[in-house]
Amino acid sequence: MKTCILIFILVCSKSIFAQKTLDTIYANDKKNVALFFPSQIRQGITGADHFVFTYNREKEQYFGLLQAKPGNESNLLTVTNDGKIYSYILKYAEQLSKLNYFVAEDESIGIEIPQIKLRKTENKIVSTYTDRKPYFQRAAEYLLKSIDIPIATKRKKRIQLQLKKMIYDASEVYLVIEVKNKSGIDFEIDYLNIYRTSGNSKRKASFQRLRQEVVYKHVMPSAISNRQAKKFVYVLPKFVLGDNEKLMLELKELKGSRKVILETKI
Repeated sequence: MKTCILIFILVCSKSIFAQKTLDTIYANDKKNVALFFPSQIRQGITGADHFVFTYNREKEQYFGLLQAKPGNESNLLTVTNDGKIYSYILKYAEQLSKLNYFVAEDESIGIEIPQIKLRKTENKIVSTYTDRKPYFQRAAEYLLKSIDIPIATKRKKRIQLQLKKMIYDASEVYLVIEVKNKSGIDFEIDYLNIYRTSGNSKRKASFQRLRQEVVYKHVMPSAISNRQAKKFVYVLPKFVLGDNEKLMLELKELKGSRKVILETKI
């Protein structure tokens, strides 16, 4: 007999990212600069193409390697698998005085997702997804307001489908999705389905896809007007992709032929 209570973490000195002075990391194209984090790296992105941050995307590890080419300063944003966010200023330098950076946990500028605390209650059993709708709603609202690093993007006929986040929480997974319309014509949504796929889609004999149940949709739009973008959240029962599986998002137009299919290994 339990109920989930959402506790927001972005408070005190870490509540506003701009209040924390960011450290500067120097790199060049002659040597690798290694960054060791207290938790495994889930995502990392630089603000400019002349800075490259590489890490193991298949098997999460604690370190990543940074290289740079001459150019203006930029930034690095990294999210570890415990939801902690780390941000640094990046600059190019011909000579490097430091090649290894060991990141402390207190250097985090915030956390990506709210922590969940379980509290025992009397005479109440939360047993269905309907009962948990208020919880899903609060968590989804938080995710829509929090910082995101796009995971995968697909564009077709000037319709953009983007998976912005994939967050595991207890027995569910949250997908933060954005659809952007620059086609010049309003896009009415027939459906947006989620699948697990395996095999090669070009070879029908080997290709399989399994549609995933969606237990809650938060601010799901019925249409995307021209020059508009809409961001929303899907909540699904927890699943884990196999080594040879991909996640597929299929967006279909109502009363039209436009369709966008996004596939990612995450």
